[in-house]
Amino acid sequence: MSESTLVTDALRRVRRTSGVSLAFAGMVKPAVGTRQRSVRLEHFVGNTIGALAGVSVDVGHGLGGKVVSVSRPVAVDDYLRTPNITHRYNTIIATEGLRAMAAAPVIVDRTPVAVLYGALHTDDPIGNRTLDVLAMEARALEQQIVATRAAVESAAAVPEVSALRDRITDAYARLRVLAQNLDDPAFTRELDLITESLIDSTAGPGATLTRREQDVLSLAALGYSNARIAETIGVGVQTAKGYMKDAMRKLGASTRLEAVVIARRAGVLPG
Repeated sequence: MSESTLVTDALRRVRRTSGVSLAFAGMVKPAVGTRQRSVRLEHFVGNTIGALAGVSVDVGHGLGGKVVSVSRPVAVDDYLRTPNITHRYNTIIATEGLRAMAAAPVIVDRTPVAVLYGALHTDDPIGNRTLDVLAMEARALEQQIVATRAAVESAAAVPEVSALRDRITDAYARLRVLAQNLDDPAFTRELDLITESLIDSTAGPGATLTRREQDVLSLAALGYSNARIAETIGVGVQTAKGYMKDAMRKLGASTRLEAVVIARRAGVLPG
C-alpha cells in the first residue's frame, strides 16, 4: 500500500471519528528551488472548494509549518486571529471558509514527513477530542510508513542477501541468549566478540543499549512476541516489555518494528 493511500485512509478516520468538516494532509518536501522544507497540501477528505490544493506551507509558518518546527500537535480556535501562528496563508484559509483548526506532525526516524489537519468551518472550539484523534492517527501513520518502507527495502533486496541477513540475525540472537546463560567468563567473552563481529562497524555510532535491551531487540527482529522474548531470556513478561520500552526510547522509535529498523541502520543489530 502506498504512503498516499495510507494518508488518505488516516484522513477518512480523522473525519469520521472527530466530526471535523474537513480533514487534509500534506507531505513534507523540499521547497521548489530552495533547500528549505515545506508541507505540500495534496490530500483532502470533506468539504472543500479547492483553494488549499497544491499549496506549499513553509516550515515555521501557518499552522502546519509550526507543528513541523515544534514537532508536536497544535490547535487554534480561530486561525485568522490567533497570535500563536504566522498569518501568511490567511487569504487562502479565508477563501476556504475555515476557522478552528488542529494539526499533528507525522515523524519517522526523528524527521517530520507529513502533517495531518482537522478543520471546522466555524469558530467553535476545536476540542481536545479532535487533537487526540489527530495525534493518534499521526502515530499510527508513522508505524505504517515505517513498515511500508521496510517492506519495500526488503523486497528490493537480492533474495539471497535477504535470506542471509535473516540467518545472521537468528544466529546473533541465539548467541546472545547463550552467552547470558554461561558461567564461564572466558567463554562468555568469546561469544561477545563473535556477536560484536556480526555488527556493521561502519554504520556509525548508535544508541548505547544495555545487553538486555540488545537481547530483546534481536529477538523482536525475529518476530518474537513479548511473552516468547521473556521466556527465551528467562525474565518476566513485564520485565521484557520494560527492556523493549527503554530500547525504543533510546532509539527514538514509537514501535518495535521501527526500533529494529533504526537499530540495524545504526549498527546496533546485524543487518
